[in-house]
Amino acid sequence: MTFVRQSGIQNKLLRRFPEDAFDLLAPKLEPIDLPVKHSLVLARKPIEHVCFIESGLASMVAESADGKSVEIRHIGREGIAGYPVLLGVDRTPNSVFMQVPGHGLQVATENFAPILEHAEVRKLLLRYVHTCELQLAHTALAAAKFNTHQRLSRWLLMCHDRLDGNDLALTHEFLALMLGVRRAGVTDELHILEGMHAIRSTRGNVRILDMLIEIAGGCYGVPEQEYDRLIGDRARRPVLPVHLNGNAHHRML
Repeated sequence: MTFVRQSGIQNKLLRRFPEDAFDLLAPKLEPIDLPVKHSLVLARKPIEHVCFIESGLASMVAESADGKSVEIRHIGREGIAGYPVLLGVDRTPNSVFMQVPGHGLQVATENFAPILEHAEVRKLLLRYVHTCELQLAHTALAAAKFNTHQRLSRWLLMCHDRLDGNDLALTHEFLALMLGVRRAGVTDELHILEGMHAIRSTRGNVRILDMLIEIAGGCYGVPEQEYDRLIGDRARRPVLPVHLNGNAHHRML
């Protein structure tokens, strides 16, 4: 059995667990390496584990009946993979797999269910589900009302929120999945953002610059502010400045 201390946890939800609830869950948490393409949730298969991601980046992907797919949200250290079990759902048509390698702490679903009886844990995790719903809503809003380079800016900022540093190891394949476009279209959009001095793009890497926030505009920020309001984390660190409603704020990790 691996002993896990709450003080050393990177996952924001686990950090916010009441101490008594964390002590009950800790013996059941199993450290797990999360390489690229590792599946955390298989479509239409029983969700056997819930995974609190400590580092790296996972994609939740929706797939149509005829095989078309698109990424619908990211999961990093702000959340958990397998969260449908919080709503009493044992499986989902969506899949979740790692896009940027990392590690996490997983717990078998049957061992996780009892912790939901803790009132404060249940409140915290249902608030998290609310922020997931809001992120999905704003993904739909972005697809309908914003242009492609604004949408790409939003996705890149969301990746940046969940990863360390300003250099993101993102492939064109991943970016195409995020945007629902062909890889050639991704290259064109990256060139546009480079021309706007918002990023620096090389093979397999995108460096985020401050200008990206201004380009994303209203496409980015509302779900992030709601997460911060409802869950937050005193251990956050400021990264890039954000200008919302005419005032300077800081994006937090």
